Amino acid sequence: MSVPNPTAARKLRKPAAVVSVLGAFALLASACAGGADAGTQQSADTTPVSGGNLNFAVSVDRGCIDPQQVGNNDAIAIARQTVSSLTSQDPKTGEIVPWLAEKFETNTNATSFTFTLRSGATFADGTAIDAASVKTNFEAIKALGAKATLGSTYLSDVSAITVKDPQTVVVDFSKPNAQFLQATSTFTLGLLSPASATLSEADRCAGKFSGSGPFSVKSYTVDKEAVLERRAGYNWPAATNSNKGEAYLDTVTFKIIPEAGNRTGSLQSGQIDATAAISAADISLFNGNGFWNETRANPGVVYNLYANQSNPKLKETAVRQAISKAINREEITKTLLTEGDQPAKGVLSHTTPYFKDYSELLKNDPDGAKKLLDDAGWKVGTDGVREKNGEKLSFKVTYWQSPKEVLELVQQQLKVIGVDLQLKFTTIADVTAAQADKTYDFSYGNLTRSDPDVLRTVFASTTARGGSNLREKLPVDDVLGEQAAALDKDARQKLVDEAQEILIKDAHSIPLYELSTTISASDKVKGLTFEASSRLDFYDAWLSK
Repeated sequence: MSVPNPTAARKLRKPAAVVSVLGAFALLASACAGGADAGTQQSADTTPVSGGNLNFAVSVDRGCIDPQQVGNNDAIAIARQTVSSLTSQDPKTGEIVPWLAEKFETNTNATSFTFTLRSGATFADGTAIDAASVKTNFEAIKALGAKATLGSTYLSDVSAITVKDPQTVVVDFSKPNAQFLQATSTFTLGLLSPASATLSEADRCAGKFSGSGPFSVKSYTVDKEAVLERRAGYNWPAATNSNKGEAYLDTVTFKIIPEAGNRTGSLQSGQIDATAAISAADISLFNGNGFWNETRANPGVVYNLYANQSNPKLKETAVRQAISKAINREEITKTLLTEGDQPAKGVLSHTTPYFKDYSELLKNDPDGAKKLLDDAGWKVGTDGVREKNGEKLSFKVTYWQSPKEVLELVQQQLKVIGVDLQLKFTTIADVTAAQADKTYDFSYGNLTRSDPDVLRTVFASTTARGGSNLREKLPVDDVLGEQAAALDKDARQKLVDEAQEILIKDAHSIPLYELSTTISASDKVKGLTFEASSRLDFYDAWLSK
């Protein structure tokens, strides 16, 4: 397989020198991001009204709402409201803009980042947000290790964190790290008070921390609800927010409602005001008639089948390529998902900065898939399943996500080409254990992040978060490393494109569809929207009378 030659792009490295990120990097980060995708947008209304409680339903509670430890969407919806971050990311352009840091700089090889903090911002316990607290937070996240499922990867190559003065902190990396500015806009690098770093992991999960955001934890009852209350005196919003003072809502109550039908009924009856967990079959009920929907595709790596390439059968490129060709992605979205969901057009979602459409490489081609398997010596057996050397072309996908119908349809599509895909639905813990032990054939999932470096997190052989379990270094490793070092927009675009081509053409990635989030809400809910990573933002939200 031939791929574009990235030599020209790789020659763009320069000696280290400090440059303003508000200019150069903002341009870099703005490439190819998107906003809301589909649905009835919230109607414009008059001046926001302060007060009231917004009841919001989530489907599951993992027993933790610490922003630096959580990883699932429901917990993130709660945790995001409790912390401010050093930077923010514009959901329409991808631009990195100020929040707690009023300005930020990086050297030209992306190994050193300097943040100058705004004055006057405080944690909920009254402690000042200063450079020393940033150092404490980042060191605490590193100490959490794997329990900080996202933050620990963003900080993995930190070599030093230096407090230059009370308002200035410098974060140095041992290798180029162009993704770091976007990482500082995420909830997982949101800041907690220094005292919170001394709490046990369990106490932090229980919401006993003091955050830096517009809401604080009032109460948290596992498997029942979490109640957030407005922070008095909060007036340090991100540049992406329209509100410039305290949150409008007095409280936000996140109710745990596991059953999809109950969430639908609760929204219809007014027991809840909004949710992002309405089933695909019921979303149309909330298009008008006193309700609104808004959908946004999650940026990052789309839903994939991840092949464990330590399995000899899946180490065969032709087998992986055939499986990818056999999948009809349009059929998945049209028959099983909502009108706002889209088939995968590449490894990255279309709302991710530096997205490029690779639909041509992902066309459904069952005849081409059959030929690949024929040429590789896999012949159809009497039961319709292909065989070679006495071994069946049979695999098991271990997963915990819903809806299961997606994988059931993929199972039928692969059956057409003689591949037997067995489905094993289990718990997150069991999936994690199977990946660690390499006792699986395929895993399944996505990873949300509004930066293309998410490709490195998932697919580089040194990280292999997606579960590829590669035993040897592949060409994509070098390319992913190069894009992490590229601050020039055009250079990074070429490298991200090259990485996607390798992943798709050799089927290290088998993309299925873009995960999207749909807010369904009563018409009285205003200003509830998405941030750049398609996480929910309640700071601008308010309730009409």
